[in-house]
Amino acid sequence: MPEPAPRPYHHGDLRAALIAAAEAEIDAHGVESFSLRAVAKRAGVSHAAPAHHFGDANGLLTALAAEGFARFVETQRAHEAAAPPGQPDRLVAAGLGYIAFATGHPALFRLMFASRRPHFADPALQAAARAAYEHLLENIAEVRGIADPASDPAALTDATAMWGIVHGLADLMQAGRAGFLLGLPEGERQGVLAGIIRRGLPG
Repeated sequence: MPEPAPRPYHHGDLRAALIAAAEAEIDAHGVESFSLRAVAKRAGVSHAAPAHHFGDANGLLTALAAEGFARFVETQRAHEAAAPPGQPDRLVAAGLGYIAFATGHPALFRLMFASRRPHFADPALQAAARAAYEHLLENIAEVRGIADPASDPAALTDATAMWGIVHGLADLMQAGRAGFLLGLPEGERQGVLAGIIRRGLPG
């Protein structure tokens, strides 16, 4: 069967279409076998198009990871917006958003946190990852009532502890290893997860 002819794109759309195709490709086949040729075929464009925009396969995965971190923070903020106002409820809600992103986008989550293929020295990816960490620090600062968490050892310790708890839960959930939690009805599961996250709140 002949490959589909490349589809025309308006200026500015092709980059986004290739990133979307890259995510669909890792969802379907994982990061290990990822290639620009497969992405181009999925997007219905010429084989040269992804290389023109991203250089190589890892360059495209770098752009996808950067977008992933932005969406990751957006998911946390959406959960915070639905929570009761004020701390520590917002921090707990952010943790639930973290887990929701991981379970909703497992391949992308693994690319962001467990793959060596993205270029983490890339400025855009560095900025996106840093923004995600700073969002956690902001929530910790509000819980502790401090102005500059980045220079406060106790705040940094609290942030690391909370990150470890939530990331561990997210990793177990997206890997299907948390059998007890996965067997609960959705509403009950969210309550149990929130309870676990609360155990890690700064004292």
